Amino acid sequence: MQIVSNIALISINETLFVQLISFLIFMFIINRVMFKPLNATMAERDEYIQSIIQGITDTEKAVEEILADLTKREKAVKREAFDLSAKLEQEGSDKAVKVHSASMSAIAELRLKAEKQVEAQLNEAKKHLEAESEELAVRIMEKVLNRRLSS
Repeated sequence: MQIVSNIALISINETLFVQLISFLIFMFIINRVMFKPLNATMAERDEYIQSIIQGITDTEKAVEEILADLTKREKAVKREAFDLSAKLEQEGSDKAVKVHSASMSAIAELRLKAEKQVEAQLNEAKKHLEAESEELAVRIMEKVLNRRLSS
């Protein structure tokens, strides 16, 4: 029996070349079977994530545009509403002035009519009062004189 003492960690002999060729064949096979499909899957995933990110960015831009458009429309509608409100308020004021002037003229007409009626009634009352006062004066004089007055 012979004791072989080997001090070196790697001994260069035929097995080293066989192991090296085996390792290279293994690397070729593992690259074909595992790394290439894995890299392709990771690249597809990266592309998918990038397309999702791009879609999100595009959607955010579209949302911002829609919000800006809505803001412009809202301002335009508010401006239109304020204009319409001012117009309606002016029309209301004009109508109120017309109604007020019409009622004032109607009041003036009614006042004139009432004054004429009162004046006519006063004239009528004066006529009756004159006639009654003359008759009453005659009666009082007849009573005081105790005789009948002839007219």
